[in-house]
Amino acid sequence: MVGEVLPVLKIEHLATPLIGPIDLELEAGSCTAVSGPSGAGKSLLLRAISDLDESTGSVSLNGKSREAYSAPDWRKHVAYIPAESGWWADRVKDHFKDTPELNDLLNTVGLPDAMDWQVSRLSTGERQRLALVRALQLNPDVLLLDEPTSALDPPSVERVEGVLKHQLADGKMLLLVSHDPEQPKRLGARHMHITAGKLTDAAVMESAQ
Repeated sequence: MVGEVLPVLKIEHLATPLIGPIDLELEAGSCTAVSGPSGAGKSLLLRAISDLDESTGSVSLNGKSREAYSAPDWRKHVAYIPAESGWWADRVKDHFKDTPELNDLLNTVGLPDAMDWQVSRLSTGERQRLALVRALQLNPDVLLLDEPTSALDPPSVERVEGVLKHQLADGKMLLLVSHDPEQPKRLGARHMHITAGKLTDAAVMESAQ
């Protein structure tokens, strides 16, 4: 059908021993936010989609199943950014590719000089912003973001949300975990709620209360 927006990332009956089964569809240029109490399964959902935890069910991107990708290739297309990112070298610049857009990305998140720093001097918020930049260098189709602004002050939150809005405008898909009740609204996100590993549309849940 002309003008129809088709789902791009499709999740069907996704389950692990601790979550699911979960069905979810993400469309190009869309943001879906997931909230819920601690231990409800928010991070586990992102890990299952990125194939870091063993799961059943199916996940596909543009009609191509996750199993058809190698693990590194899948995580290039579907980039997972945990709340606490991993750093394996002493210098920040050793974690990044020297690409033309790197300086622009660093400026956008407010860290123009970060390539000259040591990882040990980074604050939690600086690590969060740099982990986002590192993922964006892969040019993924989907960003799985676990509390991407939890350690940031309001100006930095605004910067990061600006980056995410730009990604949405470029047709990327965002699935983010957030405890900020206003963040889904600012990003124009569909708001989902997870409890005991079960995912529900937040609007439906609220109307039932």
